[in-house]
Amino acid sequence: MHLAMRRLLILFLLVFVSGCVSGERDTLNVVMNLTEEEWKVFREDVFPRFESRYGIKIKSYQIPSGKLATKLEALIHAGKSEIDVFAQDNMSLAALVNKGLIQELSAYESKIPEAVVPSLCRSIKLEDKLFFMPFRPNVQITYINKEAFDRYQLPVPATWDKLLEAAKTFKENEGIGRVVIKGYGGNPTATQIYEFILQAGGDPYAFDDEGCIRAFKFLQKLKPYLSPESQRAKWDTVNDILGKGEAYIGQNWPFGVLILIKDYGLDFIETYSGWAGPAGEYHVVGGDVLGIPSNAKFKEKALDFIFFLQSREVQEILVKELGWPSIREDAYAQVADWQKPHFESVKRALRKGVFRKNVAWWPAYKKYVSRAFQDIVMEGKQVIPTLRHFKKKLEEEKALYK
Repeated sequence: MHLAMRRLLILFLLVFVSGCVSGERDTLNVVMNLTEEEWKVFREDVFPRFESRYGIKIKSYQIPSGKLATKLEALIHAGKSEIDVFAQDNMSLAALVNKGLIQELSAYESKIPEAVVPSLCRSIKLEDKLFFMPFRPNVQITYINKEAFDRYQLPVPATWDKLLEAAKTFKENEGIGRVVIKGYGGNPTATQIYEFILQAGGDPYAFDDEGCIRAFKFLQKLKPYLSPESQRAKWDTVNDILGKGEAYIGQNWPFGVLILIKDYGLDFIETYSGWAGPAGEYHVVGGDVLGIPSNAKFKEKALDFIFFLQSREVQEILVKELGWPSIREDAYAQVADWQKPHFESVKRALRKGVFRKNVAWWPAYKKYVSRAFQDIVMEGKQVIPTLRHFKKKLEEEKALYK
């Protein structure tokens, strides 16, 4: 009887454990940072396809990119595995690697679809190791009010000088600035300044080299002709500013195409890759990458989901429904005719794309470069002393980011 009871108990435990594991394997917890419109497409058009094909339920959650590292660190320290796959802004990767919060994926690099743009794989390697998978590339393009440019017989600004010339013409004729620069602060301002510094031939992280100084001096020269809406301009408000005619030219991510042209019906809005500075035309390549937490339980299932998101089928959905640039060169076949010229702008900008070097102290950099923009450009303070002041602040704060 004792032996029979033991066998029965062992059988019960095996069935119980098997059932628990099976139940957990039937669900993948996925976290991303998306808008409501983007979540709608994923939850209605993307996730159900994966669920029916693989027999795995997707549970999706919103976590801002800036809070992901803290969340993962807390879960790992608590011995909990609640996230299987995450999407993260490619400008916030260093901390995840430095703190050991993610799994290395180098062994799976050969499984990345051949159609994925090769340069996108380079951006997700740190010390020649693959920790992330390509998912969503992004690059800012320039939006113009073509009717306004035609009214004043202005060419599309291909250089800093032409941008300044257009800005002066608008101000002289309308009494108000019509060029919008992202002056709100944080990532929008830091990213735009990063590009200006590259276009000036500088190293953005140097803070006060010749190119940094040249970029801030140009922005200071441009300031009198800027739209007053620049003070509140960031990635979402730029669309509103352009849509209401409060500015005639501004830089933003491609999602603005759907809003301004499809939703608002503003067919006079056109796009192009952007302007060049003294050192050339450069654009920061942003977007999201995919990763697997270091304590995730179901790595193989997570990888199935990642490669599904990289498939042509899914990438075509994201291009068509959300206007996202694709990681794949073969994902544009379903693009509507009205979108094609705007995706050409995106492709041209990506050809001039530069990946920002990942540093753990990016939060400190964006804070101090935004303050430098506010003091120098918006308030007219001296360029060199101000840059050196905030460079010192940055150097002091770097030690906090390990």
